[in-house]
Amino acid sequence: MDERSRAVRWRLMLGSEAESSMRQCGCFAGDDGLSETEEAYDGALGFLYDREDEDKNIRKERSAGLDESMLSVPGWINDIHELFPKKTIERLEKDAIERYKIEEMVTDAEVLRRVEPNLTLAKAVLRTKHLMNNEVLAAARRLIRRVVEDLLEKLARPVRSPFLGALDPRRHSPLRVARNFDAWTTIRRNLKNYDPQDQRLVIEKPFFLTRVKRHVDRWQLIILVDQSGSMVGSVLHSAVMASIFWEIRDLRTHLVLFDTNVVDLTEDIRDPVETLMQVQLGGGTDIGQALEYGASLVEYPEKTIIILLTDFFEGAPVARLLGVARQLIESKVTLLGLAALDPDDVPNYDHGTAGRLVQLGAHVAAMTPLELAEWVAEKVR
Repeated sequence: MDERSRAVRWRLMLGSEAESSMRQCGCFAGDDGLSETEEAYDGALGFLYDREDEDKNIRKERSAGLDESMLSVPGWINDIHELFPKKTIERLEKDAIERYKIEEMVTDAEVLRRVEPNLTLAKAVLRTKHLMNNEVLAAARRLIRRVVEDLLEKLARPVRSPFLGALDPRRHSPLRVARNFDAWTTIRRNLKNYDPQDQRLVIEKPFFLTRVKRHVDRWQLIILVDQSGSMVGSVLHSAVMASIFWEIRDLRTHLVLFDTNVVDLTEDIRDPVETLMQVQLGGGTDIGQALEYGASLVEYPEKTIIILLTDFFEGAPVARLLGVARQLIESKVTLLGLAALDPDDVPNYDHGTAGRLVQLGAHVAAMTPLELAEWVAEKVR
């Protein structure tokens, strides 16, 4: 990278106020400054990051003329998608939503149609969908569906994998199933067909392992999800995970959302989008009431797992929560308290309440979706 390129990078990072100082120190010589393309970069970055100075009542002049009165959020979205690579776009959109609270990012139908669907935008939609009119809500639903479809594509097969039977390395099967292909035995048994002249191994007979099916009774999986605003990433992942668990034969899955009220969404569990569009983030939290509802669904305690997805900040008396938890654990229900089900979130939870649940015999952790699948599979084996 030459000296000018380094100077331009610093100029774009520091903003327009740094240009005079950079000229004084010789970074830009004579009339040399930003090119037309670089001015476009500067305008797009300034539209967002010049907001840092709003509290100081400083209004900066942008040489490209792209001030806030001329550049709308949809226009800014178009600009950054034309100017920057994908990773930079995702970072800019993330900062717009989480750092600068630009609600227009998720309450304008045109913006929602133009943005690249991702988890950050999906979380923002879930937080602000109550502000949306019907047109915007329809665009938001399409965005949520795209994000859900991407998650399902990434998670469905790995989540189901721990529930499949293990391969038996001692037995082979006549059924030719690609995932059961025994490469080592196939190579070893067909070495006699190796052609040294062409350096080619002819496979006369491929070998496939047999799969040992773990015969288990169907377990009941009851997922209770806290709708408080801090849990939005976990809410999104829990809806997707519940739909995947629903398809697993060894499980009977329930999905329940709660704040100070309890809503059983098991009927909509197959469609995570429908589930998520019913989420109402924020408000109070009554974990004990939700756990009582979960207890009412239990049929065979020794074959039941209750997953309590919450930050453990109880708005109601903690004694009731602990009392219900004790009864469930004593009845042989497996109780898992999850502080987070989102690989991108650092869990923020009430360690005191979580610790008291652990003392009663509950499991408490923060997990990724795949870690949860492995944990549940291990319990039902």
